[in-house]
This record gives sequence, C-alpha cells and structure tokens, in this order.
Amino acid sequence: MQAAADPLSATLSAIADPTRRAILARLSQGEATVNELAEPFDISLPAVSRHLKVLEQAGLISRGREAQWRPCRLEAGPLKDLDGWLAQYRRFWEGSFDKMDAYLAKLTKGDPDGRKN
Repeated sequence: MQAAADPLSATLSAIADPTRRAILARLSQGEATVNELAEPFDISLPAVSRHLKVLEQAGLISRGREAQWRPCRLEAGPLKDLDGWLAQYRRFWEGSFDKMDAYLAKLTKGDPDGRKN
C-alpha cells in the first residue's frame, strides 16, 4: 500500500477491515503493545502484526521504542483528513434532511399528528 501516493485511499483501505478498526478504537484509549492489541482477537500474533503494518503504512499508527517494547499509538491526522473529505457529503445530507423536514411540515401544516386541519 502506498500511503504517500493517495493518503485518502490508504486510509479508507486500512479502515475497511473490522479488526483494524477495532485496533484503532483500542488505541484511541492510549498506547498499547502488540500483545495487548492481540488479546481480544482470535488470530495469531503474526496476523495482528500484519494488520499493524497496514495501519502504520497508512499513517494511522506509529510505533515507539521504549526499552524492550514498542508501544503502538494512534496517529489521528489521516482520520481528520477523512472527516474533512466526508464533511462535504455531510452537508449534502443535512441539507436534504432540512428540505424533507420543510416539505413534511408543509404537508401536515405543522400538525404534529400529521392530520390536515
């Protein structure tokens, strides 16, 4: 995966997997070791390491080096960029819902029971 070529695609690809989303959710609570991250999953440590590699290549996590362990930490920048991209669509949906609310209010003439007067 080439995060530098298209960071948004790398982020979307990385979060497409539910295990990786769960890892990010755990890291949102603070740093964790590979063993701590692997604990809730019924998969091997090498499989968890492969998930971590994908997340790291997408820039979603970083790994430190403290003594003999390498804690993983969340890097939220790519998620913020994704949220910015999604914001344009959020505005579209919010505008559509506002229009629907206005239309329904017109149909019911403001009657909360939906009956015409």
